[in-house]
Amino acid sequence: MTISDTDSHAATPAVNFYGKMLTFSRLQLHTDDLQTVEAQLAHTLSNKESNIPIIIDSSVEQDLSALVDLLWSWGLQPIGVVTGILEEQAREQRLAIFPADGKRIERIIPKKPPAPQPVETAAPTAKVNDAPNETLDVAEQNTTLIYDQMLRSGQSLNHVGGDLILTNSVNSGAEAITDNSLHVYGRAQGRLVAGATGDKDARIFCQVFNPTLVSVAGTYCLRDNLPEEVIDRAVQVRFIEGEGLIFSIIDED
Repeated sequence: MTISDTDSHAATPAVNFYGKMLTFSRLQLHTDDLQTVEAQLAHTLSNKESNIPIIIDSSVEQDLSALVDLLWSWGLQPIGVVTGILEEQAREQRLAIFPADGKRIERIIPKKPPAPQPVETAAPTAKVNDAPNETLDVAEQNTTLIYDQMLRSGQSLNHVGGDLILTNSVNSGAEAITDNSLHVYGRAQGRLVAGATGDKDARIFCQVFNPTLVSVAGTYCLRDNLPEEVIDRAVQVRFIEGEGLIFSIIDED
């Protein structure tokens, strides 16, 4: 959808709306003690320049304005809150309000098999251009997507409604995002995101694991905080409630 100004002769519309899947991480809080929160941030973050967009999910009342200032001071970018206890303050501060939990997109299976097509056609393929900061949104395929090309720096591959399988590598500066599970059979660098809409059953499987950021169901880990023993190994990443991200080396024998 495009909204333009009243000048019909303008070469470029004044305002454009584009559909794009964005990657957010969820910050869960169980205390309103900002000193405790800051101490935990200092323990978790290696620097104050991560620039990660986050959603605040608090089980206790907060001084939201003070909390937002604290998070910004640590290089995090709070963009909204989970609906509930902080909703009223968020509205006053013009912050976004998100649902409590994401779910998988429901796959609708027809009761009767489709009629055979008279002409066989090739399945649609996904293509990412070589231009930097190019984003591919595959929003209408409620199925697994297999992508055979290398994802280069500046490219983002997004898939909704099924697993995303990459048979090649993900370079540093690129990102692969899916609302289900992510499989990378090449070298996995860049940003790897599974369960992007909150699916806690999603997993990440990598043949050679060395990402700058990994996230499952909104819980993320930066490269500096990854266990050293999993770097450059075949790895599975999953989320477990109460424990966070779990990294398991896949048997290579």
